[in-house]
Amino acid sequence: MSERTEAKRATAVAVPRILSQHRAFIGLLYIAGYVLLDWISLIEPYAPFGISPWNPGTGLSFALVLLFGRRMIPFLFVGVLLSDLVHRPLPLPWPAELSAALLIAGGYAAALFALMHPRIRFDPTLSSMRDLILLMVVAVLSAAVVASGYVALTVAAGQLPAADFVSAALRYWVGDVIGIIVVTPFALLALTRRRMLPISLETVLQLAAILAALALVLGYSDERQLQLFYVMFLPIVWMAVRSGSEGVTVGILVTQLGLIVGFILFPEEASDVTAFQALMLVLAATGLIAGELVTERRRTETQLRLQQDSLSRLARLGSMGELAAAIAHELNQPLMAAGTYTRIVNDAIVAGDADAATVAQTAGKAVAQVERAAEVVRRLRALVRLDRSNRAPVGVERIVRETLALCQPDLDSIRADARVVVAPDLPPVMVDLLQIEQALLNLARNSIEAIGATGEVGAITIEAVPGDGDFVEMRVSDTGPGFPSDLADGAFLPLSSTKTEGLGFGLPLCKSIIEAHGGRLWLGGQAHGAAVHFTLPAARAAR
Repeated sequence: MSERTEAKRATAVAVPRILSQHRAFIGLLYIAGYVLLDWISLIEPYAPFGISPWNPGTGLSFALVLLFGRRMIPFLFVGVLLSDLVHRPLPLPWPAELSAALLIAGGYAAALFALMHPRIRFDPTLSSMRDLILLMVVAVLSAAVVASGYVALTVAAGQLPAADFVSAALRYWVGDVIGIIVVTPFALLALTRRRMLPISLETVLQLAAILAALALVLGYSDERQLQLFYVMFLPIVWMAVRSGSEGVTVGILVTQLGLIVGFILFPEEASDVTAFQALMLVLAATGLIAGELVTERRRTETQLRLQQDSLSRLARLGSMGELAAAIAHELNQPLMAAGTYTRIVNDAIVAGDADAATVAQTAGKAVAQVERAAEVVRRLRALVRLDRSNRAPVGVERIVRETLALCQPDLDSIRADARVVVAPDLPPVMVDLLQIEQALLNLARNSIEAIGATGEVGAITIEAVPGDGDFVEMRVSDTGPGFPSDLADGAFLPLSSTKTEGLGFGLPLCKSIIEAHGGRLWLGGQAHGAAVHFTLPAARAAR
């Protein structure tokens, strides 16, 4: 992999403090995490070896190399060897122990080399179903090779009977695969995406459902546990459908940790840990695929909205061009005629042979042409005035939510956060939903572009509070450079823009929309950034 590809992979990480650390520091953190996870995962180890049905350290190894590149591969060998020294003081002779560490680190390094090859085009942010399937396939195949090789090495060293090869290799394989599928997607998404599982009442209910399902499953014994395990699918599918891949990775990790804690606290209740982990493997794969399908559907819907928005802009631009041509044609004739009549009057007066009747008649014709131009303008105003027929009571939260959904890709592109503060018990507003969403979208995108121009991490805030009288006041603020003094201190400059390629239609258009609804729009001052306030009539007042 080229250095350019390595750098591109590194920039995907959304935690710059991690990226800024030296490679050795990252490696030491990994080794400490690997040793800790290996200690936590020592559940029903096979003989004196670290063959357990839950190996989260392997998932951490995958995440380390996929996020920070192949230069981190030597730390895989150190982590495996040090963990054996700490937890299982040399279960194998020194030559066999070194060979085992090389086998584990080398086997997974080779698999990761293949996965990260430029021709494979694997994205560590798991941005598509293809990337998720590639990760799963590599996990299954590489774990099979490593498990078979490690158990064969212990058999060859005389530390394990040949008759136990299949059961030991199966347990090793299940432990490594479940460790990769549970830990790696969570680590990749947590470090490459700004948002994981939103904290809400639904999130609390989802986590409570997972704990309830765990209690139900572990509350029985023997075969009933395995039969009831499928109850665990319900909260995982719920999280996948509602939160996509980000949320379901959290749910899968919580489920796995809950099982491990249950096995540790109630060892007598666990009939077969390996069988449990095999079912957990199916659960994790199902949840991840379902979550990625939901995320891809949402991504497709967002792209479709963006395309529709782009087409709408193009259509508006085309209509503006046609409208401008029509206006120019309609106004050109009367204004030219009025100019001609005015020049005739002027020439007659200058020449000194002006006849009062002729001058009055010619001036009357000029006035008629000016009135004709005025009528064209009146018809134009009637044509473009904001329609009132589609106004209806709309909740403020819906307006904000749908607007943020439209500008979410823009927020993600500059890694900006959006904060929403909606006062409780706000009345609905009587508005045309599309028009108000367009106005709010313009203001939000102005803030996003202002933050993006600074090159720094910023945030926008959309607030809604009760206003004066029967109005709701909304405020869009940002942490950008703020408005120029001539805008911040006075009225709007018509068709003026602070952007190099801006036409200046944004704020005047928003102002026109808001005022057509009976509200008002003004600029507010703050220490850092810009703020725009506007009011909308409450539905109960607009009736």
